[in-house]
Amino acid sequence: QVQLVESGGGLVQAGGSLRLSCAASGSITHIYDMGWYRQGPGKQRELVATIISVSSTRYADSAKGRFTISVDNAKNTVYLQMNRLKPEDTAIYYCNADIQTRTFVRTVYWGQGTQVTVSS
Repeated sequence: QVQLVESGGGLVQAGGSLRLSCAASGSITHIYDMGWYRQGPGKQRELVATIISVSSTRYADSAKGRFTISVDNAKNTVYLQMNRLKPEDTAIYYCNADIQTRTFVRTVYWGQGTQVTVSS
């Protein structure tokens, strides 16, 4: 069984910063990629950023230049550094990971979500 546990959400003023973390644990043999998605009030869940390796990242246009995704492979942990936050960044942020377990089953897992609220 695999678990993704997120942390780092909270309330911040516009222009501020937050760093989200997501640690994967369990019977993991390989992580293909990890990423962050978000779902704002009344909106569909959308991609924020994904990472396969240090050299392979992808960002939503709304995140480019403000957010940075990184990964610590030794800790199976992905981070999202969010700078110059805006009220429209308010959402529940979900971690996502494409993982192969020791039973050789490959599955996409989701975290429980962490709330980010940006006040104006």
